[in-house]
Amino acid sequence: MDKSNHLLTIENLVKHFDISGGLLDQLSIEKGRVKRHRTIVKAVNDVSLFIKPGETLSVVGESGCGKSTLARTILGLYPPESGQVFYRGDRIDHLSSQQMLPYRTKMQMIFQDPYASLNPRMNVERILEEPVIFHNKSIRSDEVTEKVAEVMDLVGVDPKWSDRYPHEFSGGQRQRISIARALMVDPEFIVADEPVSALDVSIQAQILNLLMDAQEKRGLTYLLITHDLSVVEHVSTRVAVMYLGCLCELATVKELYNSPRHPYTKALLSAIPRLGVRQPKHIRLKGEVPTPINLPPGCVFHNRCTYADDRCIVEVPKLLELPSGTFVACHRVEEGRLD
Repeated sequence: MDKSNHLLTIENLVKHFDISGGLLDQLSIEKGRVKRHRTIVKAVNDVSLFIKPGETLSVVGESGCGKSTLARTILGLYPPESGQVFYRGDRIDHLSSQQMLPYRTKMQMIFQDPYASLNPRMNVERILEEPVIFHNKSIRSDEVTEKVAEVMDLVGVDPKWSDRYPHEFSGGQRQRISIARALMVDPEFIVADEPVSALDVSIQAQILNLLMDAQEKRGLTYLLITHDLSVVEHVSTRVAVMYLGCLCELATVKELYNSPRHPYTKALLSAIPRLGVRQPKHIRLKGEVPTPINLPPGCVFHNRCTYADDRCIVEVPKLLELPSGTFVACHRVEEGRLD
C-alpha cells in the first residue's frame, strides 16, 4: 500500500483481548485430566485501510464490531497483537509511551461520554490548559490563558465559564469542552468516537456542524466512529464498514450509498429510515451475530448471508479493490456473481 499520500496507514492490524481471568478460572477437569482454557475476544482481525489528509473517514457497523477498539489501537491506547500503523510514513505502533509523545499533539481523541472523559475535580480552565502545559513546558501563563479563551470561543462555550466544573454544564456543552480539549494542542488528526450518540437529536446537528467548521478552519482529518448511517452520509468523505472485527467494505460516500457491494452493507443501508422517500425492501438478516470469542470459519458473515456458499464457509475473503475504487471483501463480488 502506497503510504506517500496518506496521513495514516493501517496494515493487517490485529487486536485481541484475553478475558480468561486468573489461573484457577482457566482450569477445568475433563475426563479426569486438568486442562487449561483461555478465552480470547478477537476484537479486530487483519484490518487494513488508509486515511488521506483533510478527509473524514467514518467507521460504521453494529455495536461490538470493533470500531472503538480499532480507533484506540490506532492511537496507541491499546497495543496491537500484530500489524502496523504508519503516521505520515513513520511507523508508530511499536513505539514506547515516551517515543509517542511527539505524536500525541498531532493525534487527539474525542470520547463518546464527555462526562466520563472530563476530570470532575478540575474546572474547565485546568482541563484545557493541562495538555498545553504538558506538551510545552516553556509556554507563558498569559499565552495559556489566551489559548483557553480562544478555543472556548471557537467551540461555542463562553470563556467566562472557565472556572466552572463539568457537572455544571449540559451534555452538549460538555461535549463542546471535550472538543476544545482535543483542539488545544493544535492536532491535525482527530478520532471522534460516537461524539453525538449520547446527546439529544436537537444538539447532535450543532456538534457535527462544530466539528465540520473546525475541520475547515484548521485543516483537520477525522476518523469518525459511529453507528448512525444518516449522519455518516452528510459528514463523511469515505466509509469503512466493519463486521465482527473485519473490514467488509471501504468506499466513498457516494459509491457506498448509491451502489453498495457487500451483502452486509446492503442490509445496513436498507434499514435507514428516510422521510418522504419510498424505501426499498428492508433486508432482514438471518440468525444471530456470532460471538467474537468464537469466530466462524471462512467469511465471518457467512452464517447470516443469503448468498453464502461452500467457499464462504471455509475461505476468508480478501479485501480487493474494484474498478470503481471500492474495496470489498466478498467471494461473490470477486467472482462477479453479486452486483
